[in-house]
Amino acid sequence: MADAWLNGWRRLVLSFGFGAVAALGQAPWGFWWAALAGMAGVVWLLDRIATARGAFLVGEAAGTGYFGLALSWIVEPFLIDAEQYGWMAPFAVIFLAAGLGLFWAAAAVIARLFRHRGFGFVAAFVGLEGLRGVILTGFPWGMLGHVWIGTPVDQLAALIGPSGLTLLCLGIAALPAVWRLKGLALSGLILAAAFGFGLWRLSLPMPPDRAGTIRLVQPNAEQSLKWDDALAETFLNRLLTMTNEGTPADLTIWPETAVPYMLEYAPEVAGMIGTASRGKLVAAGIQREEGGRYFNSLRFLQGDGVELARYDKAHLVPFGEYIPFGDLAYDWFGITAFAAQAGATYSAGSGPSVIDLGKLGKVLPLICYEVIFPREVNAAPERADWMLQITNDAWFGVQTGPFQHFAQARLRAIEQGLPMIRVANTGVTAVIDARGRVVADLPFGTMAKLDTKIPGALPPTPYSRWGDGPILLLLAGLALLSAARAPKSR
Repeated sequence: MADAWLNGWRRLVLSFGFGAVAALGQAPWGFWWAALAGMAGVVWLLDRIATARGAFLVGEAAGTGYFGLALSWIVEPFLIDAEQYGWMAPFAVIFLAAGLGLFWAAAAVIARLFRHRGFGFVAAFVGLEGLRGVILTGFPWGMLGHVWIGTPVDQLAALIGPSGLTLLCLGIAALPAVWRLKGLALSGLILAAAFGFGLWRLSLPMPPDRAGTIRLVQPNAEQSLKWDDALAETFLNRLLTMTNEGTPADLTIWPETAVPYMLEYAPEVAGMIGTASRGKLVAAGIQREEGGRYFNSLRFLQGDGVELARYDKAHLVPFGEYIPFGDLAYDWFGITAFAAQAGATYSAGSGPSVIDLGKLGKVLPLICYEVIFPREVNAAPERADWMLQITNDAWFGVQTGPFQHFAQARLRAIEQGLPMIRVANTGVTAVIDARGRVVADLPFGTMAKLDTKIPGALPPTPYSRWGDGPILLLLAGLALLSAARAPKSR
């Protein structure tokens, strides 16, 4: 039976606090040790709960505290036009945090089916975190395993991916809560081994950079002004000017939706881009229209302005870039306001693709949100030589969102053993090597360009070959070891 002082509201406040402490492991704070301490507190509380209702409430409170802090940036899009949408901001963060907290609550209830509830919670939690990345198109942002990004431990992602990093974090946190001093000693050994492996892997030699030069252009267009008709020419001139400066690069890259015009309606813009690049290739975020549908696209324009290749964003943001069932509402009821086929929202592209750029190698394009989905990156039709993410993180504010988004890009590089070139409107614009290290970047929130090279690629990693399969087997084994009959009373 739980101690009397842990009953009622005190227990919920403590649970919420433990979850919020755990969130401090996320970027930009990076206090991974706080994540371990916070999750150890959650497991300790769950181990002392007598009822399924109590376990549910503890899990929900802890998850709400965690996501409320980690995803606090979700208010930022509503503040772009604060007079019209600002009132929605607090509701957005409350409902999102509470909704995602249900995954933690479900894991806490499922854990009661296990004899060893602490380890049962670990197995259920990691499994449900994986489900969070899939259900309702998925939202794997803020996974517990992300707390390792930027530490040597993140190198384990090449073997076990983000779910494996989550298992490692929660397992280390749970051991002391379940086995006390013995568990603490075992956690210390596992943590030391993880750091040791990471340091060893980071010490290994890297392949040489690819031939050719690239230029990353960060226009720093403020989101509230980005689509102002009076400023469209100003923002385009920023891009053209920085593209034209100095020695021309073999490839110049502009961020997501960088061009405030569509080539279908303003074909002269393609020629202006070719002139600015002095005949070199430009990869630019330019929306496009085809058959009444609109696409969020990355378009590769040759020096004569002719399109060499393009990629249409395939994984769109629900309610931001499309409305779920919008096309169905159009087909059944004739409602056009939410239908992609009526041009009211974006249409999705056909899926991951690899584009051959000759001496610059084969590139796997990703647009903004797509970089947070490791399974979809793994689903590329062939292995690329490097990955390219263009994004407009001005939507996410300047405090936490852009840096969490960037951290996930670093993790994709480690998982795949491929470098990542990232170009953002306001930042973070950076070059990431195949082990997730930042080798060059631009200051956040500035108008600037960066001339650089594409780092070399490593051989395929175990995670790029097998995905989450080994972790699923490990979770199944952990569940079997913990499962026997639940105790009749506690």
